[in-house]
Amino acid sequence: MDTAPADATSPAEKANLDFIREIVEDDLRTGKHQTIVTRFPPEPNGYLHIGHAKSICLNFGIAQEYGGRCHLRFDDTNPTKEETEYVDSIQEDVKWLGFDWGENLFYASDYYEKLYGFAVELISKGLAYVDSLSPEDMREYRGTPTEPGRNSPYRDRSIAENLDLFKRMREGEFADGAHILRAKIDMASPNLTMRDPALYRIRRAHHHRTGDAWLIYPMYDFAHPISDALEGITHSICTLEFEDHRPLYDWTIANITIAAHPRQIEFARLNMTYTVMSKRKLLQLVNENLVSGWDDPRMPTISGMRRRGYTPKALRDFAAAIGVTKANGIVELSLLEHYVRNDLNFVAPRVMVVNRPLKVVITNYPEGQVEHFDAENNPEDPAAGTRQVPFSRELFIEQDDFQEVPPNKKYFRLAVGSEVRLKHAYYLTCQEAIKDEAGNIVELRCTYDPESRGGGTPDGRMVKGTLHWVSAAHAIPTEIRLYDTLFSVSEPTGDFATELNPNSVQILAGAMAEPSLAEAKAGDRFQFLRIGYFCMDPESRGDRLVFNRTATLKDTWAKVAKRQ
Repeated sequence: MDTAPADATSPAEKANLDFIREIVEDDLRTGKHQTIVTRFPPEPNGYLHIGHAKSICLNFGIAQEYGGRCHLRFDDTNPTKEETEYVDSIQEDVKWLGFDWGENLFYASDYYEKLYGFAVELISKGLAYVDSLSPEDMREYRGTPTEPGRNSPYRDRSIAENLDLFKRMREGEFADGAHILRAKIDMASPNLTMRDPALYRIRRAHHHRTGDAWLIYPMYDFAHPISDALEGITHSICTLEFEDHRPLYDWTIANITIAAHPRQIEFARLNMTYTVMSKRKLLQLVNENLVSGWDDPRMPTISGMRRRGYTPKALRDFAAAIGVTKANGIVELSLLEHYVRNDLNFVAPRVMVVNRPLKVVITNYPEGQVEHFDAENNPEDPAAGTRQVPFSRELFIEQDDFQEVPPNKKYFRLAVGSEVRLKHAYYLTCQEAIKDEAGNIVELRCTYDPESRGGGTPDGRMVKGTLHWVSAAHAIPTEIRLYDTLFSVSEPTGDFATELNPNSVQILAGAMAEPSLAEAKAGDRFQFLRIGYFCMDPESRGDRLVFNRTATLKDTWAKVAKRQ
């Protein structure tokens, strides 16, 4: 597992703390807390995306930096949308990012009996009641942001009647939607969240952990603060959309008998160009088969980015770079790709793959002869060593690396009569281009300079163009999937009919790879010389390699954005 590196510098010594770490340090300095306890609380109703990665890095990172602990807790309070598949994928993603919760794995469903007891306590204190309004009437009674709500006609039910009804709700006496438990707070509150919010609803649905044991389920806003308090969370960190929910978080904890009182802190969620972060929209993409699944390499999910070839370190570095703020904004996708390239540059082995092959016959090279050249695996990593690359009379080069007539004086690739260097091998001169009946160039007849082995000649002449190549006799058929952004607009609303990029993937079925890639495994990452960074896809087989483009060698999307 790629693990998060230990930070040798204490947070107190860092020059620029974000506002959340400032709060943590102040709480430690004043003695409010001796041990910092955070939590990452996903709902198991979908796969995690890059926005969750930011939250994972923040919550686990703070616990790590201050010698505390971070809990992984599944807020599984809506059985109609939750699945064990999502639970498993979330755990895999957190571990892949380099973090570990140890023994601190929890579920809101662990606390169902206690949550029920706290609801009974609120009823007994006259702070909660069973409402029998229809959903439509409840919305009407709630009021608007500019107009106060009205009290439900059931708001003044007696404590005894409320306790009886709530008990019968649990026992399954009533149909779904017949009753709902609400907090009794203030229907005139300017904060709509505080206008007698729902605490429990009747829902006959099979739960992935508790089965059919429960017929009523707590609302997220009720289960979340109590789960935090039961676990002794010190800092409950969430995104800005929960800012209006903080008074309810505090009200719930203040009005039940519980020792801990966590503090909720909100930060700006991650918004990124060419990306949607709505889990509902992502689920729609999957359900409508607009992508191949949650791990489609075009998806902003952690599993999709893993399949595309992004590294855990790149995502952690990206999260650190964008920082933690109180103001919403949009981060350029090009910044994430920068950190992906930066990491892969140091760790990805270099190999030669020809995406669109053009056959080259070296007419003065002995038939049947095969040479092997030493090729460095990564110039940025001397310890990476070298590999042997076979060379023979017939090669493949890129179609784009040849023009029959050079377009201008700055064209340094191959043309009839011009000379180039073959990476790791010899100088090559094109003598003739062979065409088919339609006039398409199908083969090049070339000669090589035997004295140029390794890239030099006795006469000291130099060439400006260097091409990658693959020996035809040793090449492995390869499928290349060139991915771009899933959306064609920089700030998508999620309108799939108009905003999806029709060119988000291009499949090159006839690529050829050097033979060393026969040893590659799914998930292995490489730099294809002169082309970009690629990752072997799990669909690869022994006689058919499949590679996904992770990123181009240059920031092409930033250039597109500038032109727009």
